[in-house]
Amino acid sequence: MIDLEDFQTARSRLNGHIRTTPLMAMGPVSGGTGFPGALPGNANVPELFLKLENMQVTGSFKARGALNAALSLEPEARSRGLVTASGGNHGMGVIYAARVLAVPVRIYLPVNTPGPKVSKLKKQGVDVVLTGAVWDDANRAAMDYARESGMAYIHPFADPRVIAGQGTIALEMLEQQPGLETLVVAIGGGGLIAGVATAARMIRPSIRIIGVEPVGAPTLFESLKAQEVICLPSVNTAATSLAPRQSSAINVDLIGSHVDRIVLVSDDEMRSAAQWMWQELGLAVELSAAAGMAAIMARRLGIDDSGKTGVIICGTGADGLT
Repeated sequence: MIDLEDFQTARSRLNGHIRTTPLMAMGPVSGGTGFPGALPGNANVPELFLKLENMQVTGSFKARGALNAALSLEPEARSRGLVTASGGNHGMGVIYAARVLAVPVRIYLPVNTPGPKVSKLKKQGVDVVLTGAVWDDANRAAMDYARESGMAYIHPFADPRVIAGQGTIALEMLEQQPGLETLVVAIGGGGLIAGVATAARMIRPSIRIIGVEPVGAPTLFESLKAQEVICLPSVNTAATSLAPRQSSAINVDLIGSHVDRIVLVSDDEMRSAAQWMWQELGLAVELSAAAGMAAIMARRLGIDDSGKTGVIICGTGADGLT
């Protein structure tokens, strides 16, 4: 299991390599419609704080977990290089980790990865392989290559070191705003919410954690309902970085222990939230990064009074604006 010391150690390890991202205050917020910037129907969010991980190095929170895992490797394992499978953002995090360590890197992507993300990765001048219909297929190829080559495989979510790195976000948020009562976190494979929820509950046991998944990829929603790891027969969402067919036992266990509920949002709701963030805040974010805001704007939290609410804006990009 992961304890508070693991998160604190990760934070020390990452110091000097990542940014402490801003926590942007949005409240008090009115649910009315009489002025620009009002969030439709969100009267149950009296104060809103956005954790701007879209301003993190590489453009997303993924640099935290990838680098913490890479820096945890023994020197010999590091020297052989790093390999992973990604929906895009984790790949950038692993590339960044490889550059910090000055080692080779190979990134596997599924063919459904949005074109801009593929281009961004290829522009880094590293080995990028497109294979498989979805992330799970690309991941099998990456793990096979790791066994063949001896490169260190960095899992995007099913690794305690990655989870500890992502959880450093909670340490920052609760220092920046100790009074937070609710955290809203997007879910892909579950590494982000597993880390954030576990760390936040250790610091502030009464805090509420709400996870958000796409309607077309309810991986953790279904796994928690079944109380076991479920592999979805298919996924159908434009938010491809929130769309693995299957999570893992460590994520399901941590999320089941520390997350109050998981809610679902549609692609259209994420797109509307992303467009609002661009028009009102000047933040260009991908659909995945708008999931938490979509849940708030669609009144999907299921809480009468969420109190001071923090939302992790987990990645940059403009795919939500098209």
